[in-house]
Amino acid sequence: MSQMKHIDNIPSTPGKFKMEKSPYNRLRVHFSLAKLTFWSFVFLGLIFVFFYRSPASSSPVSSDLSRRSLRTSSYGGPAWEKRIKASAKVRSRNGISVLVTGAAGFVGTHVSVALKRRGDGVLGLDNFNDYYDPSLKRARQALLERTGVYIVEGDINDATLLKKLFDIVPFTHVMHLAAQAGVRYAMENPGSYVHSNIAGLVNVLEICKSVNPQPAIVWASSSSVYGLNTKVPFSERDRTDQPASLYAATKKAGEEIAHTYNHIYGLSLTGLRFFTVYGPWGRPDMAYFFFTRDILKGKSIPIFEAANHGTVARDFTYVDDIVKGCLAALDTAEKSTGSGGKKKGPAQLRVFNLGNTSPVPVSDLVSILERLLKVKAKRLVMKLPRNGDVQFTHANISSAQRELGYKPSTDLQTGLKKFVRWYLNYYGNGKKSAQ
Repeated sequence: MSQMKHIDNIPSTPGKFKMEKSPYNRLRVHFSLAKLTFWSFVFLGLIFVFFYRSPASSSPVSSDLSRRSLRTSSYGGPAWEKRIKASAKVRSRNGISVLVTGAAGFVGTHVSVALKRRGDGVLGLDNFNDYYDPSLKRARQALLERTGVYIVEGDINDATLLKKLFDIVPFTHVMHLAAQAGVRYAMENPGSYVHSNIAGLVNVLEICKSVNPQPAIVWASSSSVYGLNTKVPFSERDRTDQPASLYAATKKAGEEIAHTYNHIYGLSLTGLRFFTVYGPWGRPDMAYFFFTRDILKGKSIPIFEAANHGTVARDFTYVDDIVKGCLAALDTAEKSTGSGGKKKGPAQLRVFNLGNTSPVPVSDLVSILERLLKVKAKRLVMKLPRNGDVQFTHANISSAQRELGYKPSTDLQTGLKKFVRWYLNYYGNGKKSAQ
């Protein structure tokens, strides 16, 4: 399709099954050994059938576990390994081999395409969870396959799978983008953020520190770590110990965990604090995306304002600019200094803001969408809820400019025009449902 031209997991740790005391323990001793053996096999057979054959939908708990399982759909075998090696094969002289987690996600897709197009080896990993419409992720997967990027369907908490991938390909770099995204969803499912953003990150770092050679790691933090900070623009030197949401807290925890693995194991780690990324193939839970959907459907859209009618603004950053920052971080990442899980010397540890440096009021975002869609929005002005959202974000990108050569070049008007073009092409003027 023509839309393909355009270029945030809650892995769950299954709970322990606590078996009730069997009534068979009270069987009288006079039962013969043969009869006891027979019933033991019957009992074990029932357990096998119950756990391995029962549908996941038998209960809400099992349904949720199946939706966010650590289990990987079948993997292994010569054909599977051949696809992995082909996808991760470096085709340029100074190319790198990169494992991209969350490759079917918004930023992951764009980064994977950009890496592949310049000749790097790229292998994707994604669990295709249903935090938002999985069909959009599958469409991104199809785009990546046409670009030559294979996505292994699996979970970042699956240590066996990750170890196997490193056994097949000695990745020089990891672009870790897999995470449970969204500020508001944390109020509904807090455990998902701990499982993915903390436990998942630790698992990735555990594998990376154990392999030889250790890869350099670039990973996605978030501008949300600035939390209740009122000093603007936000600088990497500002305090980040007042998170306004659980999502922000898990990302802040990730930065501290990264420091630990760098200090103890010599892993080269670069954290990137993304500022409100938008663009084609974006996430449906982002305001610009569902504003577009609801404007086209004639639905009211919420325009939040802070206390005393204060303006709510965001440092909207076009995805192509974010991709440039990600690739620059990979290119300037130094090698890890550990070997076999042991640190040999000091290793690189960095964190950068990747933003656009031009905060725009959300009301102005809506006005731009109205002009592009040629539809008047039904605005519903509401007070900013206490759900983790902050009043404004504004990035100081001087460090990224100096060390990465990062220079955003897409203003909101231009970026939204590209997004709307993609949206109308992909969803067909709103006729195709955008969940």
